[in-house]
Amino acid sequence: MKCVIVLSALVALSAAQLVREPIPILRYSSDVLPDGAFAYEYETGNGIKAEARGQPIAAGPEGAAVAHQGSYSFVSDDGQTYTVTYVADANGFQAQGAHLPVAPAIPEAILRSLEYNAKYYKGEDDKPGRF
Repeated sequence: MKCVIVLSALVALSAAQLVREPIPILRYSSDVLPDGAFAYEYETGNGIKAEARGQPIAAGPEGAAVAHQGSYSFVSDDGQTYTVTYVADANGFQAQGAHLPVAPAIPEAILRSLEYNAKYYKGEDDKPGRF
């Protein structure tokens, strides 16, 4: 009987939830304008920071779009701070950061080929199966 009680107590202790302190928000600001433009920024107690601004751009066939630019940073488990700046617009999401890989330059032969195709290919033979 003692064994059952001790075992039950051990199970109850091991199943107890760890209580984590809430991470405080040190700074927060948000502004939304009637025309759809916005700006926000915040900073948390664990080193996360973010800021962004956006504004509507000309509406396309799928409706209005918003050009968005900003940055965010965080502290990783190894203690290093990583920062990403970005633009999100009609050309997609474009992120930059010291820790992010950069695409290699386009080889000269490929650039010449693209120029040649743009100059001489008229798009006249658009029939399926023709290359």
